[in-house]
Amino acid sequence: QVQLVESGGGLVQAGGSLTLSCVASGRILSINTMSWYRQAPGKQRELVATITSGGSTNYADSVKGRFTMSRGNAKNTVYLLMNSLKPEDTAVYYCRGWIVSTTIASTYWGQGTQVTVSS
Repeated sequence: QVQLVESGGGLVQAGGSLTLSCVASGRILSINTMSWYRQAPGKQRELVATITSGGSTNYADSVKGRFTMSRGNAKNTVYLLMNSLKPEDTAVYYCRGWIVSTTIASTYWGQGTQVTVSS
């Protein structure tokens, strides 16, 4: 069983910063691409940022230059540093990972963490 657990969400004023964390646990053999998605009320879930096992990153145009995704030294943790936050960044943020466990290679999702940016 593999689990992804996000943390770090909260309420912040526009222009502020937050750092989200996502920790993968379980019988993991390898962790490949990890991503952050977000879903605002009434909208579809959208891809925010991706990091490969080699450390290459890609970002949605709406967050380029403001958000930075990185991996921790333990490789089972990813972070999303969010600067210059805007009200339109308000959403539930989800971590997604392509993970090889002892039984299966599959995509896993975390439960989400709420980010609210006030104007």
